Amino acid sequence: MKVVLTRAVALGQDRMNADMTRPMTSRRPPAGLRGTMAIPGDKSISHRALMFGALAVGETRITGLLEGEDVLRTAQAMRLLGADIENHGDGRWSVAGRGIGGLVEPADVLDMGNSGTAARLLCGILASHPIFSVMTGDASLRGRPMRRVTDPLAATGARFTSREGGRLPLAIEGAVDCLPLEYTLPVASAQVKSAILLAGLNARGITRVTEPEATRDHSENMLKHFGAEVIVEASGAGRIIHLTGQPELLGANVDVPGDPSSAAFPLAAALLVPGSRVRLNGVGLNPLRTGLLACLAEMGADIAVENRRIAGGEPVGDLVVSHGALRAIDVPPERAPSMIDEYPILAVIAAFAAGNTRLRGLGELRVKESDRLAATAAMLSGNGVAVEIEGDDLIVHGTGGPPGGGGLVATHMDHRIAMGALVLGQGTAQAVRIDDGAFIDTSFPNFFIAMRELGAVLDLA
Repeated sequence: MKVVLTRAVALGQDRMNADMTRPMTSRRPPAGLRGTMAIPGDKSISHRALMFGALAVGETRITGLLEGEDVLRTAQAMRLLGADIENHGDGRWSVAGRGIGGLVEPADVLDMGNSGTAARLLCGILASHPIFSVMTGDASLRGRPMRRVTDPLAATGARFTSREGGRLPLAIEGAVDCLPLEYTLPVASAQVKSAILLAGLNARGITRVTEPEATRDHSENMLKHFGAEVIVEASGAGRIIHLTGQPELLGANVDVPGDPSSAAFPLAAALLVPGSRVRLNGVGLNPLRTGLLACLAEMGADIAVENRRIAGGEPVGDLVVSHGALRAIDVPPERAPSMIDEYPILAVIAAFAAGNTRLRGLGELRVKESDRLAATAAMLSGNGVAVEIEGDDLIVHGTGGPPGGGGLVATHMDHRIAMGALVLGQGTAQAVRIDDGAFIDTSFPNFFIAMRELGAVLDLA
C-alpha cells in the first residue's frame, strides 16, 4: 500500500516539476463498443469516507474506494493529520479515526495534487482544529481560487494566509475555539457547503448553511451515517442544512457506489459509436447527481436502468446504453448543480445531435481544473464543431452526424477535458489527439485500458 501511495505522490510531484506528459490519440473503432464495465468508486464519496472516518471514533471500513490520485492524496493528508489508514487491496480500506477535534498538527506540507474537492473540504476540517498547517497542490490546483471557502471559514476564528487571489499555497491557523456559522451560499456549491459543515463538526452550537439550489448531498448523507445530527429543510429551490456541533461520530462501514461522473464517458462513447451496446455496473443514482441522465432522456438516448438498489446509503443501478439518433435540447441553468462535472461530455454528445443544443448557466465551469467552458468550446471548435459562448451559455451546433475531427486538444491538466476529447474521437471522421492524458488517473484509473476492452481505439502517441 505504501508503494502505491508513494508512486502516486511522486508522479504528481514529477508533473509539477518535470512536465511529464502522455499524448494520446483517439479514432473511430471499426465496430460498435460492446461489453460490461465496472465503474470506479465515486470520487466525492471516497474523499468524504476517508475524512469522516478520520474524524470518527473507532474503525471505518470502506469498500469500493476510488484509488485514483486525488483520493490517494486525501488518504495521505489524513495520515499526516494522525489517522491510521490502511489499504487492504481491491478497493478495501480501513480508517482508525481520532474523533472530533482530535487531529494533530502535520509534520509536513499537505499536498493535494489536482484535487479541488479535497483541498476545499480539508479547509473546513483544518479551520476547526487549533493546529498550524500548509496546503499546496499541482500547477493547476495552485491556480484555482480558494477564497470562496476561506472567506466564510475565517468567521470561525481561523486564519488563512495565501498567495494573491486566495490561491495555494495556503497557510492555515485553526481556531482555538471554533465558532458555528450561519452562511448563505452566494452560488450553489457542494464544496463550499461541505467545508462549512465540516468546520461546524468541531464548533459548539448549530451551524446553518442555506443553499439557493440543492447541490449534491453526499456530506449530509454521510454525516448522518456516522451519527451526526443533521436536519435538512426545503427552502424554495434550495435547502437549509442544520448541523449540531461536537457530536461523537462513530466508525461505520461505507460501500462506495460507482461514480456517475466517470460513468458519463463510456456511456457517451456507447451513444456515439454505431452498433454499440454497453453495460455499466453499480453506478450511483443520487437524484442530485443525475442531471446528465435527465438531459440524455430528453435527447432520446437509449439508456435503461436495471437492478436498482441501495449501497452505502446511496441509490445505485446498472446502466445499459445503446447507440441511437439524438436530438438537440435546451438545458436549463437550474440543472447545473446536479451535473456540473458532466457539461464537457454533454457538449461532446450534443455535437452529434440534430440541431442546436444550448447549455445555460455554466459560469461555475470557469473555476474548475481549467476554465472548462473555454476549454470545452476549444475542444469542439478545433474538431469541426460549430460552437458559441454567449455569457455563461454554451451553444453547440450539431448536425446529427459525426463531426470532422482531426484536431489536437489542449487539455490544460484537466482530466474531464482529456476524457471528453478521447470520447469525441471515437465518433469523428478523423482521429482526435490530446496533448496530455497522464492526469486522467486522478479520477478514472485504468480508463485507457477499460475503454479499449470495450472496443475503443485509443493509442499512446
